[in-house]
Amino acid sequence: MNRRPTAVLTTAVAPVAWGTTYLVTSELLPADRPLWSGAVRALPAGLLLLALTRRLPPGSWWWRALVLGALNIGAFFPLLFLAAYRLPGGTAAVLGATGPLLVAGLTVLLLGERPRPRALAAAVTALAGVTLVVLRPDGTAPAGPDPVGVAAGLSAAAAMAAGLVLARRWGRPPGVGTLATTAWQLTAGGLLVSPLAWAVEGPPPAPDLPAATGYAWLTLAGTALAYALWFRGAARLPVTQVSLLGALSPLTAALLGWAVLGQGLTGWQLAGFAVAVGATVLGQLPPRTGRRPHPTAGPGLVSPAQPGRTDAPSADPTPANPGPATRWPVTQWPGNLRPVSPGPAIPTPANPGPATLAAGDPGPVRRRRRVEA
Repeated sequence: MNRRPTAVLTTAVAPVAWGTTYLVTSELLPADRPLWSGAVRALPAGLLLLALTRRLPPGSWWWRALVLGALNIGAFFPLLFLAAYRLPGGTAAVLGATGPLLVAGLTVLLLGERPRPRALAAAVTALAGVTLVVLRPDGTAPAGPDPVGVAAGLSAAAAMAAGLVLARRWGRPPGVGTLATTAWQLTAGGLLVSPLAWAVEGPPPAPDLPAATGYAWLTLAGTALAYALWFRGAARLPVTQVSLLGALSPLTAALLGWAVLGQGLTGWQLAGFAVAVGATVLGQLPPRTGRRPHPTAGPGLVSPAQPGRTDAPSADPTPANPGPATRWPVTQWPGNLRPVSPGPAIPTPANPGPATLAAGDPGPVRRRRRVEA
């Protein structure tokens, strides 16, 4: 059974959940508290998963969890919010959409894997589609980008890309699941963001009922569940294809802005939406490969799709050693495979064959029917 579509769909839940962050933040959370919003998202979610898994990092995974937590949470959240404050939302979204291209470059450097040309083309196409989606309603690009905001947006995308590639390279400790490693990263990232939030924004705000609802959604769905599915997909799918799914986050934000907040979408934005979604789907398609032998083909078997190819052992089949081709019961022949004919028996001392019959040996006795007169 091919589990790839299921892995892609479950991984796509993460960027879709992240796409709800703009709506929840603008409508429910306190204003001008982006760092505390990041800390409240990460630290409670990490502690909750840590209580559920009851696993601490073993050995070198203490510093690895710290590095991954810093890249994916501790550095990513402050840089992302800094870019969001200093740049128009559309520009910040375009900078975030450069993630797949950064992942492709880091994959070559850190994993030694060469991305497929189709995946690179899909990454560039998705970036173009997101750019069209975040244009102003009059069809023009946001003007006046802040250099600091641009640097923060690119740094946030680079931090997330590096965390994704390193998570793929290091994998997980033996016997440890995805929830445990996600808990380590969220806890480490939340502990790194909290002192910075206190220093920059002061004490944490007292949440009212809407804010508590928003924090609960972002903590449980937007962080704990989303990051667990994201890292699970990063362990099972090519990292370039996983990063392509990140384009669903700004697309979800734009769709919710249209459906809930009444924000209009121009024809160019709708076209960009279709281009970005199509490129994301294209990047998830498996590579084309030639026909291969049946995976269950063993010694002495040949597939009808590939006549003439056998893996028969070097020993010639004999009555004393019939070979694997004659050991397969008919009911156990795998799929569409057929046993290779062992060919004529090779003369051996146990079976001298007709050419070496002793003198006077009449050979096989044939019975004749007596014809009565």
